[in-house]
Amino acid sequence: MVKVSVLADTLKTMTNAEKRGRRQVMLRPSSKVVVKFLQQMMKHGYIGEFEIIDDHRSGKIVVELNGRINKCGVISPRYDVSVGDLEQWVVNLLPSRQFGKIILTTSMGIMDHDEARRRGTGGKILGFFY
Repeated sequence: MVKVSVLADTLKTMTNAEKRGRRQVMLRPSSKVVVKFLQQMMKHGYIGEFEIIDDHRSGKIVVELNGRINKCGVISPRYDVSVGDLEQWVVNLLPSRQFGKIILTTSMGIMDHDEARRRGTGGKILGFFY
């Protein structure tokens, strides 16, 4: 069986482990997009440290959970989002303006919606977490 979306599988595994009350979770396979998404989550304090294990195959990631993830998911297909449309996506996806992030992939790299708004750039929407 082939995996359709590595990122979706990763985020679903993390959400399920968080609901079970686990302290850490092993994610496989790994990809560059997954690593960048996890770096954004770590930057905003939703997960602890994570370690990339190179097994000469697809790779594994061990993530330390700290109990702050309520929900995280992927938006598929990856819709184009301009700076003006960003606010409507925030209203539709996030429960409140105070917390939660939408992750975009832009020509300047993978970033959250606040940074994209500051830089004045749009991109394609990857996913969200809160």
